[in-house]
Amino acid sequence: MYHKYKSFLDKFINLNYVEWKLFQSRIKVVTFKKGETIHHIGDISNKLLFINSGLARAYVIDENGKDYTWSIFFNDENSKMTNLFLVDYESFCKQCSSKLIIEALEDCEAFSLEHSDVMFLYGKLKKFERFGRLMGEEAYVYLHNLIIDRQTKDAKARFEKFMDETPYLLDRVPQYHIASFLDMTAQHLSSLKKENNYT
Repeated sequence: MYHKYKSFLDKFINLNYVEWKLFQSRIKVVTFKKGETIHHIGDISNKLLFINSGLARAYVIDENGKDYTWSIFFNDENSKMTNLFLVDYESFCKQCSSKLIIEALEDCEAFSLEHSDVMFLYGKLKKFERFGRLMGEEAYVYLHNLIIDRQTKDAKARFEKFMDETPYLLDRVPQYHIASFLDMTAQHLSSLKKENNYT
């Protein structure tokens, strides 16, 4: 049941049997139905949710009420750390009010760790503290590259990168969510799909 989570952790830290059992003892399994709001704007992100199955997205809302997809969450061999954790990382680390909304695009199963459990694990084992640092580095690198791509790559290049990395999401995620994630209009995305024979 936990093999995806264990495999992910093994990329960063080597846990022995006792350490893994300690970690596992803190995990709770949670499920969300398609369309359900997992996290509300303004709430404090108190749970670190590792997505085991399903699909979700985080989004922000501008002053005119328009929403923009911030991240898409899924778990497969192409997932990066930022795809795996259903969390507002700033809110979780600082325990401050969240700027994000997270919703389930499909039925989802996730493994939940309370903020207090994460702090307990950091204090109990240096390996977990190291894991937290590496997660922070991964999150920064993701954001760093996302901003640079949006400032230096045109819409076609952003679309091509998306298709190189996660082409199957084109059939699973509503097109207007993908368009906002790629910082383009739905019409522009439709044109790029036709141009590249993705119909």
